[in-house]
Amino acid sequence: MTSIATKSIFQAIADAVEGALAAAETTLPDDVRDAIGSAADSETNPVARNELQNILRNIETAADGRVPVCQDTGVPVIYMTLPPGIPYTREIEEAVAEGVRKATASVPLRPNVVQPITRENSGDNTGLSWPVIHARPGERFSVTVFPKGAGSENMSRMAMLLPSQTGLIKKYVVETVLLAGGRPCPPVIVGVGIGGTFDGAPALAKEALLERIDIMDEYEQEICDAINALGIGPMGLGGDTTALSVKLKRAGCHTASLPVAVNIQCWASRHVTVYPEVD
Repeated sequence: MTSIATKSIFQAIADAVEGALAAAETTLPDDVRDAIGSAADSETNPVARNELQNILRNIETAADGRVPVCQDTGVPVIYMTLPPGIPYTREIEEAVAEGVRKATASVPLRPNVVQPITRENSGDNTGLSWPVIHARPGERFSVTVFPKGAGSENMSRMAMLLPSQTGLIKKYVVETVLLAGGRPCPPVIVGVGIGGTFDGAPALAKEALLERIDIMDEYEQEICDAINALGIGPMGLGGDTTALSVKLKRAGCHTASLPVAVNIQCWASRHVTVYPEVD
């Protein structure tokens, strides 16, 4: 029989996921909005400047009307930190799924998640079983939602480079953006995962997209400048700003390998973190 405390955790998670998705879909983080505004102010190409101003008006309209900032409301990706005393259980997965179902109806979200072979639509963005959930231990209970659209996700790449090819990492990242062109709705944010394993590098790249974009180290800035030198520009129409930021996450890897993954995010970088209160 389910305990009262467990019911409280279930409801807290479901409500947190629904509320966070509603906020993430209709508003953008301040650093993302500010970066787009700065790009519009500094853009020298009139067509590109107009596109950036259109994006800013779109952001404002979505926030005022509490409607999704983009018609592709994405695949819900959920990150959780669980403090001591709250184990990761099937019930937590069910609570996350319930929050996604509720948000799909209440925001509303476009039902994007389908069976990969038959393409049958779950109708509620939960897919075959549960949404995409990444859980880890932490000091505080937190839920981060990251709706990931397909236009940018489809342009992402993964490579197993040789250990001697560290000098090719920058080239690989820039090449990935060049091949993507205007399809991921630039200006983009580029997440890069370096190291780990074949499956670990893409996870690093996606997590990098959750970092603040107004801070880049020297290497990130160097890659970002090289991307902007491509001239792809907003919506692929040319201009100074192809990437708003490049964010890297690194992990140790085998001495015989060098995994590198690039996860591209469009300008609508939607993510919100909330801290559920539970009994």
